[in-house]
Amino acid sequence: MEGFRVKIFFSVVVVLLFFFQLFEVALVSRGGFSFDLIHRDSPHSPFFDPSKTPTERLTHALRRSVSRVGRFRPTAMAPDGIQSSLVPTGAEYLMNLSIGTPPVSIIGIADTGSDLTWTQCWPCNHCYVQFLSFFDPRKSSTYRDSSCVTSSCLALGEDRSCSKQKHCTYNYSYSDGSFSCGNVATDTLTVSSTAGKPISFPGFAFGCGHSSGGLFDKKISGLVGLGFGKLSMISQLKSIIKGRFSYCLQPFSTNASVSGRINFGESSIVSGPGTVFTPLSRKGRDTYYYLTLEGLSVGKKRFPYKSFPKKAEVQEGNIIIDSGTTLTNLPKEFYSKIEKYVVNSIKGNRVKDHNGIFSLCYNTTRKINAPIITAHFRDANVELRPLNTFLRVQEDMVCFTLIPTSDIGVFGNMAQLNFLIGYDLRKRRVSFKPTDCSHSITTVGSIGWVVWKIIIFYLIVYSHMYMWI
Repeated sequence: MEGFRVKIFFSVVVVLLFFFQLFEVALVSRGGFSFDLIHRDSPHSPFFDPSKTPTERLTHALRRSVSRVGRFRPTAMAPDGIQSSLVPTGAEYLMNLSIGTPPVSIIGIADTGSDLTWTQCWPCNHCYVQFLSFFDPRKSSTYRDSSCVTSSCLALGEDRSCSKQKHCTYNYSYSDGSFSCGNVATDTLTVSSTAGKPISFPGFAFGCGHSSGGLFDKKISGLVGLGFGKLSMISQLKSIIKGRFSYCLQPFSTNASVSGRINFGESSIVSGPGTVFTPLSRKGRDTYYYLTLEGLSVGKKRFPYKSFPKKAEVQEGNIIIDSGTTLTNLPKEFYSKIEKYVVNSIKGNRVKDHNGIFSLCYNTTRKINAPIITAHFRDANVELRPLNTFLRVQEDMVCFTLIPTSDIGVFGNMAQLNFLIGYDLRKRRVSFKPTDCSHSITTVGSIGWVVWKIIIFYLIVYSHMYMWI
């Protein structure tokens, strides 16, 4: 009798493990997976330099942010081309992916303002030095060069050409003189999910760079495109992740080991109390995520947003939401009205930023008593706390994280801190939910995962108890 019970117990365990694996496969097929975003200045980043002080790291990050905004100028937005004025090392978050069979690890800049994912490949005629091994397509059993008539090649617009072998090639150039050229190809993309098991996606289109140079850093292999366009990782995996992804960025801290998490598909659904939605707009280049900002409120005083002084009405898609830009950039005339009211709301000793980045700073070692600023997007009011609008740049100085610009407005990542922000390309909307991003984020997809684990645990315990009755 005891032997019979032992057999029943192990049979139950085997069945439960089978269903556990089945559920895992089902979750991935529904597009539910997540992994970490690493801030380039965190100790887990290959860019981390322990010899630099927190102030030095912060200053460099802010300078990168200011340089990056130039990419959004109208002259850089060719409607049928990939070329942009992106400073390639300007983005702030990194992702660890793998390409090929067997998989080769790459560290790429996570960029919601770019589409094509590319990495340096071997052989390389002219490439910058990188720490990680070059991807060698000859060693991957699943690598395929793309022909000149494929949809991925045609999506490149003016930045494509055709080789003598009828292979599609790409040519990216950047405003700082940096460049990347190579073959457009397909191979298996593998990501390391926070669930602990790698997930693979065959037939992923990417750029295999055989000539790259300029200001690229040797600690990165390339770039991960998370934009709105056809070649982005989001668009290519749309049948699996249903065009959905979300991320949650922690408040800026030089001691943070992980700066955030990015979720895809089922795991990225943002819902619950406090969630608001605003529509995405399509204009200019398809790559960027355009929102419509109708105004800003400082306390209870509301200012209608005017991106162009001569326009009486609010323009559709007048601001870009971007994860790689640190500061929020507003048109000069509109910004001056906001700054004036903020100054009148704060009692403090105003000082000048000698780095020339900020327009408004205060000399204080204490927390600043800043007013709540509300961003009034179409159909969505997003309340920005002082951690979103003021940043301590020195021990005795805090500065306003909204700055004036002569370019299009950009809603930067400081304003996005402690919000779970979801992008739904099918419904064409962005969602905001106030969230403590320093704690683990539970989304709709992960709830089912946790519940299933609990059920399995209790069933195994129950089976074990039954065996000894």
